Amino acid sequence: MADIPVEAIEEYLCNRIRRAEQVLMGHHEAVLRGYGLTMTQYTALLALAREGGMSGAQLARACGVTQQSMASVLTTMDSKGLIQREPSPVHAKVQISTLTEHGRTQLDGAYAEVIILERALTAAFTPTEYAELCGLLERATVVLAEQTPTPPGRSSR
Repeated sequence: MADIPVEAIEEYLCNRIRRAEQVLMGHHEAVLRGYGLTMTQYTALLALAREGGMSGAQLARACGVTQQSMASVLTTMDSKGLIQREPSPVHAKVQISTLTEHGRTQLDGAYAEVIILERALTAAFTPTEYAELCGLLERATVVLAEQTPTPPGRSSR
């Protein structure tokens, strides 16, 4: 059995990252709940606003979820009138999702609230600190991705 260090778990870098992520997600979920959106739905709406029409597979990649999960998310979003889906002009079996006016309105309202936190975080650092933090987080993300085991039958990203 490996020796377990006696330092407090609160001092572990992974635990600090996890706590920051939990607080961030808690904030976003509270804001999005007021618009009847989940984090995945919000992310999908952002992607559609940025890219225009997208397939379920493209949206799944953009949101970091499986295609099966995205299919369920899209069905819910369609039933809420946030998106509309039409057959792809290239592939008859592929549905292309686009924002509806209602989807755009919900996204705009949620974004206006979410961006307040983004601006507050940015303002908490000097420009140099902000650039350093972004670089450090990117480096940490690379290490985390490299250290994550790939399930059998799946290729790494």
